[in-house]
Amino acid sequence: MLNFNEIKTGRVIKVSDQPFIIIKTDHHKMGRGGAVLKIKCRNLINGSILEQTYQGAEKAEEAATETKKANFMYKDKDEAYFMDNASYEQFGLAIEDIGDSARFLKEGVDVDVLYFEDRPVSVSLPIKMDFKVTSAPPGVKGNSAGNVNKTVEIETGAQISVPMFINEGDIIRINTDTGEYVERAN
Repeated sequence: MLNFNEIKTGRVIKVSDQPFIIIKTDHHKMGRGGAVLKIKCRNLINGSILEQTYQGAEKAEEAATETKKANFMYKDKDEAYFMDNASYEQFGLAIEDIGDSARFLKEGVDVDVLYFEDRPVSVSLPIKMDFKVTSAPPGVKGNSAGNVNKTVEIETGAQISVPMFINEGDIIRINTDTGEYVERAN
């Protein structure tokens, strides 16, 4: 059990037998009254958002989770397939469970897989990854005043907004959390 002061952003708690990751906490102390903690958390299985309030003496149940390394192999229309790096066991996760980061999955990359009750529930990609630009429109000469961007396609098929100087064949670094261009990786 987590005490009131141990309930923090990033912790995984169990609510109604479901794992929730805390994404925001807001601590209030009112005059004579006790402290109140409002949290916002996301369900790791279905992605739903839940808001809860804890009073000073209340506790939250910590979810028994485990993180393992796995290697991404391939994906089809509905599922992405991984291989556990320790046991070499293969498993699939629904693309909708992986969320927006599924567009950055590329063959051979190692990811962190969060297990809840011996079942994989979510995937965390490395924060920054390198990708090859497969399609880029040419930059228009004279169109460079200010911060001008264009949209390119990377090797996974994702569309990314990048500066005008990026060309087809360049290797670029992307922040997989935000989906934004970071730098040229050459």
